[in-house]
Amino acid sequence: MAGGSPSQPRQPQPVEANRPVIRAQHLTKKFGDEIAVQDVSFDVPRASIFGFIGPSGSGKTTTVRLLTGVYAPTQGAVTVLDRSPAQFSQADRARLGYMPQLFVLYPNLTVWENLNFAASLYGMSLFRGKRLKEALAFVELEEHRSKLARNISGGMLRRLSLAATLVHDPELLFLDEPTAGIDPVLRHKFWGHFRELKSQGRTIFITTQYVGEAENCDLVGVQNNGKLLLVDTPQGIRHHAYGGEMVDFRTTQPFDFQAEARLRALPFVRAKTVRTDANGMRIIVDQASTATPALMDWAQQQNIQVQSVEEYVPSFDDVFVELVRPEASHA
Repeated sequence: MAGGSPSQPRQPQPVEANRPVIRAQHLTKKFGDEIAVQDVSFDVPRASIFGFIGPSGSGKTTTVRLLTGVYAPTQGAVTVLDRSPAQFSQADRARLGYMPQLFVLYPNLTVWENLNFAASLYGMSLFRGKRLKEALAFVELEEHRSKLARNISGGMLRRLSLAATLVHDPELLFLDEPTAGIDPVLRHKFWGHFRELKSQGRTIFITTQYVGEAENCDLVGVQNNGKLLLVDTPQGIRHHAYGGEMVDFRTTQPFDFQAEARLRALPFVRAKTVRTDANGMRIIVDQASTATPALMDWAQQQNIQVQSVEEYVPSFDDVFVELVRPEASHA
């Protein structure tokens, strides 16, 4: 990464090695009669990237505020770094970094002065210049340190926000929509930053409405209308959405209905298959890697000329739509 990276995070407090960094148990938050978050439970393991995806208004930010102690839950319990957020000391909070959607900057202060002010809020030593330089280098803002905040671009403001989140060397990061409103190139750079932070042993809880970003996470929670539909790996979520993996099977001649029926009857083919055109079928199978050679063998036995057999990997946008369509079955 250009410019280096912040120093290694402080060593975690001595807790059980396998205990999750974050544990949410049946979290519910109501505002009057409105239920913003309903019966949400999940664990976040140490040194992982946990993505919390869903559309705007699905309860992602409310969940982050429950995890950081900004809100108290109406029902349920949460532990973060082996403590309840309601019982956090100043030292506990210094182990966290929180990047909100709207980061408050002082437009008449320079980039350096804004970052220095953020460091002072964490009670960092007056001899903190080295840490400020490291944080600016990590987000590639060194050459802009003397610019007034009002004169830098929106993308630079987001990078400054990330630097302010990292400046006190936290071990657990809460990033609420950190890539919202930035261009694809900068979004790609941000994910490079996040992966580097994970490699240093930090744990990252990140919310995003760009569901395609789930591919970059170790675990993903899918949230919709305040409900957590499921938590799994990216591949596991795809499998859950469609009931298996997908294979595109194309022949040189159009499929007749009898051949299609025989194909559907194969033991590793799920009931759900879709014609892509006269010569092609998109098939749901248990496992694409084993189904591909089996399909080739079957076609040879049936005297069917195969043009191609390859795994089809749907986008996470398509996966999310598939998950929320029959919401009741996944809740």
